[in-house]
Amino acid sequence: MVLLRRADGQPVKRVLLLATTTGYQIRSFGEAAEALGVRLVFASDRCDQLEDPWWDQAIPVRFQDEARSVDAVVAACGDSAPDGIVAVGDRPAVLAAHLADAFGLPGHAPAAAGKCGNKLTTRQALQAAGLPTPWFVSMPIGGDAEWQSVRVEYPAVIKPLALSGSRGVMRVDDAGEFVAAFERLRRLLEAPDLRAERDAAHGQALVEGFIPGAEYAIEGLLTDGTLQLLAICDKPDPLDGPFFEETIYRMPSLASEEVQQRIGEAVAAASIALGLHHGPVHAECRVFGETVYVLEVAARPIGGLCSRALRFRSSTPEAAGGTGAVVSLEQVILRHATGERVTSYVREDAASGVMMVPIPKRGVFRSVSGVHEARRVPGIEDIRITAKADTTIVPLPEGKSYLGFIFARATTPEAVDEALREAHARLRFEIDREVIVTA
Repeated sequence: MVLLRRADGQPVKRVLLLATTTGYQIRSFGEAAEALGVRLVFASDRCDQLEDPWWDQAIPVRFQDEARSVDAVVAACGDSAPDGIVAVGDRPAVLAAHLADAFGLPGHAPAAAGKCGNKLTTRQALQAAGLPTPWFVSMPIGGDAEWQSVRVEYPAVIKPLALSGSRGVMRVDDAGEFVAAFERLRRLLEAPDLRAERDAAHGQALVEGFIPGAEYAIEGLLTDGTLQLLAICDKPDPLDGPFFEETIYRMPSLASEEVQQRIGEAVAAASIALGLHHGPVHAECRVFGETVYVLEVAARPIGGLCSRALRFRSSTPEAAGGTGAVVSLEQVILRHATGERVTSYVREDAASGVMMVPIPKRGVFRSVSGVHEARRVPGIEDIRITAKADTTIVPLPEGKSYLGFIFARATTPEAVDEALREAHARLRFEIDREVIVTA
């Protein structure tokens, strides 16, 4: 790793970014690094037999082989260790924790990052700390579904241990639905792409009590164990099943100040229970009555392109580049990763939101029309169609992606919600039926 210097003679700070080759957020971090004058060094799961296939000089790693990957990154960095480490995704977050240890940098503990990436160990840690949790039990995915259905109190939720984005998560209301959902999850976890991950967690399913109530997403930063709450995002669409496809994140939250305070306290307590210490956290929780149930805490920032809905300003304007300037979540994270104090950053005053455009049915995506009309909706800032033409798209619970993202800003959260829904209504997707060819 070559040591670079700025025009003023000061060394350029370097941040090691761990991400999969398909991660949406890589470009967002690249833009943030350019704005800050930070150099990103990539480490990703690409083929180590090819000569820089993506032309980004990334260090090849294997997220399932942490020890060898740590050695590869340390060797590639040589005598020039990075100034900070950031991870995008759950598996990269675990490797990032090991690398923080190796380089002597602040970060989450490897054991804590590992717990966060596993829904069973998360539940166990929260329960052991005396925090509110639903009843739960783990079951081998190869077991007898009918026999296991008698162990369940309904309504319940069945989910994989190590998949994100609500993939594989299903609500069941009786034994018949349980058996059908269990078999469906088994087929998903035995799919070639998941078997290739060699993750033992894919051999188990988690079954837990269904928690009614409103759901929220929380973005935060831990600094030496202290949580800085960056944003609470409402999920205005009811998430009651049978699947749990997230659509809209909207902020600022319309929850009362008391509820928001309890959410922040619950996420802070859950982070401590999991052993998280320093770095980004993304949490999901449900509020039912007076109780906040933390569903999960990830040792990483929010995924996909959703972070583009989050902007921040500083109470010390010169730190943000000028009076009234706003910065991205990625800029705040990079500043934090390189040791800067970021406690002055708060979410911008404007209301904002993002819609993760759901996939209505399985098939071959051909095209989308109405984008120009959708962009003209008052409040709409951007529309990103991320689905690739002529590829097979799959909805939840088997699917793992969206058709795209719609972004809006307005004076109120309600106006943001209205703009996102109206823009989505103007989009028309052409999806052909999938033709399966058998030999």
